[in-house]
Amino acid sequence: MSLPFWKMKTLSEMTRDEWESLCDGCGKCCLIKLEDEDTGLRLETDVSCKLFNPTTCRCKQYELRKTVVPDCVVLTPTSVHELPWIPKTCAYRLLAEGKELYDWHPLVTGDPASTHKAGMSVINQVRSEESFSGEVDWEQHIVEWPGEGDED
Repeated sequence: MSLPFWKMKTLSEMTRDEWESLCDGCGKCCLIKLEDEDTGLRLETDVSCKLFNPTTCRCKQYELRKTVVPDCVVLTPTSVHELPWIPKTCAYRLLAEGKELYDWHPLVTGDPASTHKAGMSVINQVRSEESFSGEVDWEQHIVEWPGEGDED
């Protein structure tokens, strides 16, 4: 029996389809993150990018995301090593760090909804940044998502 592609290839050796299949659909990377400029402390929120669909945990305009949202960060085999805010449960991060995928990852289970079933996604738990009228009280939107705590 041969090993799955993610165990045989580096991130940079993967085809586009293989690379894209690593995304578990958790949606955590599409949430607004807060950072304290003085301390560097990063906080997660329950507020998503305007292109994020909270019922599917996918981008509404994936191919155009960088055009529509210029500060959208497109992951690459190089950038995944340089972005400390990537979710701890993210397959790109795990593989870049030489770790295994979680047993709930869709590539492991064969079930595209396994991330949601395991409670590891933000499906139906966030609201778009565009849904606010006026100033956002960010302190009211700070959350800690499953799998993202300090415990490892």
